[in-house]
Amino acid sequence: MSRTTPLGESPMFARLSNIFNLSPEDRAAIERLPVTIRDHPADQDIVSDGERPTHCCIVLEGFTCRYKVISDGRRQILAFNIPGDVPDLLSLHLEVMDHSLATLVPSRLGFVQHAHMRELCEARPSVAAAFWRETLIDGAAFRAWITGMGRLSARARLAHLLCELMMRLDAVGLADGFRYKLPLTQAEIGDALGLSVVHINRLLQDLKAEGHISIERKTLTIRDWDKLRSIAHFDPSYLHLKPRASSLA
Repeated sequence: MSRTTPLGESPMFARLSNIFNLSPEDRAAIERLPVTIRDHPADQDIVSDGERPTHCCIVLEGFTCRYKVISDGRRQILAFNIPGDVPDLLSLHLEVMDHSLATLVPSRLGFVQHAHMRELCEARPSVAAAFWRETLIDGAAFRAWITGMGRLSARARLAHLLCELMMRLDAVGLADGFRYKLPLTQAEIGDALGLSVVHINRLLQDLKAEGHISIERKTLTIRDWDKLRSIAHFDPSYLHLKPRASSLA
């Protein structure tokens, strides 16, 4: 499907603007990128472990995840990707994917050929720096997840994930106050946090009973932001957002 919306109006542009100062010329160059837009159903691989992709994927609508599957079939989700993310930007420099990228819900994705991305980076070094910063922030988020898996309680890990999604969605204009769409299943949250569905369900029920959150029709409302941050030991500095990119920092 041909592009119908300029990238300058997409969440990706909002994302990059929140982490890097782009000039008007940089913005115009990004908007000129040739993008192929495709709609993908839920639970479909976009790029699979071991493949050699020739394009980068931009999440325009929906949710995706990066994941690995071990030999007995169990899945570890490595990251959740929201609108505005370019989850396989690393494929510009790493030829073979060492994990898979998949949709979690029906998602609209934009695809840009590596050749066009490289041309843009060569012509606009500041855009290349913005993409480099994006990959560094992705690494910072991964370190925060690893720290949580190793040192935080299950309750704190869940609270941390809910806080992180709140900050990231708010920064690209996809949150309404302390409310945001949370289309993830409990199994998907469990695959990210290394917990069973039963454990995730119990933790969510506890957070709701204590008045910290509510969930209705796949929409999560944080009722007590300060308390949830405290439970999570959540310090948003690893997201490296501009001071006013999110109203919650």
